[in-house]
Amino acid sequence: MNKNTFWLLLTAILGVHLIGVFSIPLMDIDASQYASISREMLERKSFLQIYDLGKDYLDKPPMLFWLSALSMKIFGISDWAYRLPSFIFLILALYATFKFAQLKYNQTVAYLAVLILASCQAFFLIAHDVRTDTMLMGWVALTIWLIAKWESSKAWQDFALAMVAIAGGMMTKGPIALVVPVLAFAPQWFFEKKWAYFFKPIYLVGIIIIGILLIPMSWGLYQQFDLQPGKLINNIPIQSGLRFYYWTQSFGRYTGENYYHEMSYPTFLLENMLWSFLPWIFIFIWAFIAKFIKMFNEGLFDVQTERISFFGFFLTYLVLSRSQAQLPHYIFVVFPLAAVLTAAHFAAILEQADRLHKWIKWFFGFHVFIFLILLIAMGLISNIPFGKMGLLGSLILFGTFIIMIKIGFSHQNLIQKWIAMSLVLMTGLNLILNSFFYPHLLQYQWGNKLVQQAKENNWDIKKTALYRIPNSNAFHFYGQHIFPIIKDSTLLKEGQWVVADSIPAQALLLDFPNSTILYHGNRFHVTLLTLEFLNPATRSKELTPYVLMELKK
Repeated sequence: MNKNTFWLLLTAILGVHLIGVFSIPLMDIDASQYASISREMLERKSFLQIYDLGKDYLDKPPMLFWLSALSMKIFGISDWAYRLPSFIFLILALYATFKFAQLKYNQTVAYLAVLILASCQAFFLIAHDVRTDTMLMGWVALTIWLIAKWESSKAWQDFALAMVAIAGGMMTKGPIALVVPVLAFAPQWFFEKKWAYFFKPIYLVGIIIIGILLIPMSWGLYQQFDLQPGKLINNIPIQSGLRFYYWTQSFGRYTGENYYHEMSYPTFLLENMLWSFLPWIFIFIWAFIAKFIKMFNEGLFDVQTERISFFGFFLTYLVLSRSQAQLPHYIFVVFPLAAVLTAAHFAAILEQADRLHKWIKWFFGFHVFIFLILLIAMGLISNIPFGKMGLLGSLILFGTFIIMIKIGFSHQNLIQKWIAMSLVLMTGLNLILNSFFYPHLLQYQWGNKLVQQAKENNWDIKKTALYRIPNSNAFHFYGQHIFPIIKDSTLLKEGQWVVADSIPAQALLLDFPNSTILYHGNRFHVTLLTLEFLNPATRSKELTPYVLMELKK
C-alpha cells in the first residue's frame, strides 16, 4: 500500500467519524451523563470535587470531565465540544498504533493496522458515543508505543512520557491504564530473559512521576469523601474515595466489593467482538491462533517475533473476562493491539499467498458472504426504519456496491481485494448510520427531543420538573440546567411545568384539572433496539407516550 492510497482511505474513514461527532445527539445513559457532568463542572467551577445533577459523583476519574469542560469553555456548550477531546485521543490512538507497528514490523503493517483500527465498528461507535474508554484507548496505545520506543532508544524522555501517559490513563479510567502495559511487556521481557527490565531503578522515577500527576485527582477525592466519610453512593456508604478509585472500582470486581455485577461469564467480551471488531474479527481470530502456533514453534525462550500485541490482548482479555461486571466496550482498550496482530497476519499471508491459497480463497469467500449481509443491512437501514433516505442514501448504497464490484473484478490479489472491500463497506455502512440512522433514532430519546421542541417554540424549558419518567441526562445537558426530579405529586405546584409519562400525567389531572398539554411525544430506550421498534408497522407497541404539561387547578 502506498502513502497516497493510505491517506485517501484514512481521510474518507475519518470524515465519516466527524459526521458522527457533529451530527448525532448524545445517547443516554453514559455519554449524555458524562457530558452533563462536564457541563456542571464548568458551571460550578468545581474541578476537583465532582457532581452529577448536584449530587456527589464517584464512578469514573475526572480526566474526561476536565478536558470536556475545557473544550466547552473554549467552544461553547455543545455535544461536539464534549466529544472533541475524546476524538483527538482516537487520532492519538491511531498515531501510536502506527508508530508501534512501524517500530516492530514495517511501514506496510503500520498502514494496515491504522486502517483496521479506524474502520472497525467499535471505533465508529465510540467516536460519537463517547465514554471514558474512548480516551483510555488513546492513553494506553500511547503508553505501549512509548515503552517500546524507550526499550529500543533507552532515552529517558520516552520513559518519562510513557509515565505521563499512564497517569493520564489512570485519571481516565483507573489502574487498568497501568495493568495493560504491564501485561503486554512483562511476558515479552520474561521470554527474552531481559531480567534487568523487571528491576530498573528508573521505575522509581516513573512511580514518582505518576504519583505527582495523580495528586490533583487524589486530593479532590480525599476532600470530597475521605474527610466526609459515610456519603451514600448507590445506597452504599463510602468511607474512602481514594480506596474506591485505587481498589474497589477495579480490583473490587474480583473480590465482590464493586457495586456492579453483570455479564460475568468468560466469553461475553468475545461474543461482543463479533460485532465490535467487524469486519476484521474472523481474520483476527486466525491471526491470534497463527501467532500462538508460531510462538510455540519458536519455543518459549527463543523469541524471534514481536509478542507484545499477543500478550497485551490475550492477558488483558483474561483479566477482564474474570470480572464480575463486564460491558462490551471494556475490551476496546486493546483493540489497537488486535489491529496490529491482524495487520501483521495480513502481511504474513500475503508473503505466503501461494502456499496458503486454499485457506485464503475460503476465507475470502466467507467474507464475501458477510459483505453481502452487510450490504443488505445497508439497504434495509436506509429504507425501512425511518423512511427512505432519499437520493443520498441511494448514492451511498449504489456507490458502495459498485466500488466493491469493481474491486472484486480488479487484478489485485485476494488479500488486497479483501482489505479494500472491507474498508469501502465499513465506510459506506457507517456513512448511512452516522448521517441518517442515528440522527433519526435519537429523535425517540425524549431528553434531546424535548429540548429541541422547546427551542423551536421559544419555551422557557428551565422551569420544568421531571415526574415519573425515566431520567434523561440528555435533557439536563441540552437544556443546560439541572432539572428537579419529583417523585411525590404533593410537591408539585400550580404553574409548574412537568414532563411525565402519559399515565401518571393523567393522574395529575385529578389535582390539576385545567392543566395545559404543551407537547405530546413518544419515547424509546434507543440503546435497546428491538425488531418491533425498527419495523414502522409495529413500532407503536414499543413506544411510551409522554407529555409536557403546565399544571393548573
